[in-house]
Formats: sequence, structure tokens, C-alpha cells
Amino acid sequence: MAVEKMSIAKALNESLRKALETDPKVLIMGEDVGKLGGVFRITDGLQKDFGEERVIDTPLAESGIIGTAIGLALRGYRPVAEIQFDGFVFPAYDQIVTQLAKMHARALGKIKLPIVIRIPYAGGIGAVEHHSESPEALFAHVAGLKVVSPSNASDAYWMLQQAILSDDPVIFFEPKRRYWDKAEVDTEGIPAPLHRAQVALAGSDLTLAAYGPMVKVALEAAAAAAEEGKSVEVVDLRSLSPIDFDTLQTSVEKTGRLVVVHEAPVFLGTGAEIAARITERCFYHLEAPVLRVGGFHAPYPPARLEDEYLPGLDRVLDAVDRSLAY
Repeated sequence: MAVEKMSIAKALNESLRKALETDPKVLIMGEDVGKLGGVFRITDGLQKDFGEERVIDTPLAESGIIGTAIGLALRGYRPVAEIQFDGFVFPAYDQIVTQLAKMHARALGKIKLPIVIRIPYAGGIGAVEHHSESPEALFAHVAGLKVVSPSNASDAYWMLQQAILSDDPVIFFEPKRRYWDKAEVDTEGIPAPLHRAQVALAGSDLTLAAYGPMVKVALEAAAAAAEEGKSVEVVDLRSLSPIDFDTLQTSVEKTGRLVVVHEAPVFLGTGAEIAARITERCFYHLEAPVLRVGGFHAPYPPARLEDEYLPGLDRVLDAVDRSLAY
């Protein structure tokens, strides 16, 4: 067993290195991923070790990056394309939803596009406009795409490898403000299935469901609630398309209450789909309506205001208290 404590950033780097070593058809491409090693240094050292033909610095053209990745996949490669920041993905949105997501169905299953699109997303780093978006619901809505987001270093390491091995296109959202959070990673272990949710903390009074950057906040909220004698179960969703509703249902049938937390705006967010599905599945088990905590329905604010915009500990605990008060 090879267990090492590493940051999410280091885990992603090691995972990409492993993929490059294992399969010569794996390529990495994106803006500044080569000589610079990426703005967050996720690809640091990879071009030096694997060469410019496998770790490719691209022009500043997101549509071109994804279009080229599609062409490479059609020729048998497994491209891992990096979008430098979340808000930069929209020039490539047309390629993603009209070509990448639909090619498998258009070809009646004869063509596969094993492409991973890595997107550092969400806020908390004091960045300017277009650098702190949470667009995951836009991609989860599109049939033909898998959408996942790890919350810890172990999942970052294993989920990225699983995404690269997938024959379907995967949108891989990386919680950028958690890049430096450390945890133990067993690089020789057996990972959980890519799209299975995990119970991060067991509890009995209420279920908190979160993913990506909000899992840490959910765990902090559960710890604070425990000091008041409230037992909160935290479910790390991990996958947003598909969503593991079975694990959620099992948890909610036990606790009778559900609060869904994400950074993205509450309006038409992932939490809305979860609330609807769990209400249908668990109607006779629910002791309170499913509540949602998230960002406001407004453009992401300047850095000095982002602490007010982002759902933090107080807003999550308020929802917990409101749910338990029913």
C-alpha cells in the first residue's frame, strides 16, 4: 500500500502523470499547461518529462482547444483539455454541447469521444470577473456529458484517472480554492465507482448533501451542529451527471431531512433537481421540505464582496436549524 499525504493540486498532478505513463494515447492540452505548468501548477513538470507533443501549450482559444481535442479523439487519442478558469469555458460551449455531447448518439454508438475537460471552478480566491464561476448545472443539463467534482485529494487522484479511462466525455470540475487542502491518498487502493456518492460523515437527524468546494463547509457545519447535540450526516455527491440518488435516498430515509449546499446560484441549480427527485422518492419519510443553500441569482461580485456572496457556515447552519424546526 502506497499512502501519501498530498494536496488536491499534487494529487491531480500525480494522476495526470500516471495516465501519461500508462497510455501513450493520453495527451494534455491547454493554455500555459506546458512550460508554465498551468496557472495553478497542476501540470507542473509534465511537459519536461513527456515532451511538447504530449503536453501541448495551445493558443488562447477555448473553442479551438475543444475542437482540436474532438479531432484527436476521433483519431484514437485520449485528450485531457484544461480550461484555465471556469468563466473561460463559454467560447467552447458550442463545441461541447453541439459536437462533443452528441457525437456518440449521432453515430449510433459507433463513435466514442474519450475526452476529459478539466475546469478549475468556483470562488474563494479573490479573483476578478470570469474567474470564480460555478457553471456545473449548465453542463449537467446536457445529455451525453458526464459531470464530476472531487472534494478531496484522494478523490481528485482516482476520479481523474477514472475520467480519463472513460469512453464518454467527462467535464471534470476542480474546486480551485481547495487545491491546497491536504489528505491521505492511497495510490494503490481500489477507488469507489466514479459516479457513486459517499457518506463523508454519518449522522441521524438531518442529511447535508454537497459537492466540490462545499463539502468542507458541510463538514464544518456538521461539527458545529454536533456541539448543540444535533447529528448531521454529510453526503459528498461527487458526481452531478449522473447523480447517485440511491445513496441520497438511503440517507434521507434514515434522517427524514435534507439540505443541499452548492456555491452556484440556488435558482435552477443542481439542488433544485435533487430537491424534486428526493421529494418524489422520499415523500413519506420527509419531516421537512428539502432546503437549498447556494449563491445568489446575481453575477459573481468583486473580490471584496465574495464572502457575502458565498454560502458559508452561518447560512448552512441557518438552513439546518430551519429544517429541524419543522
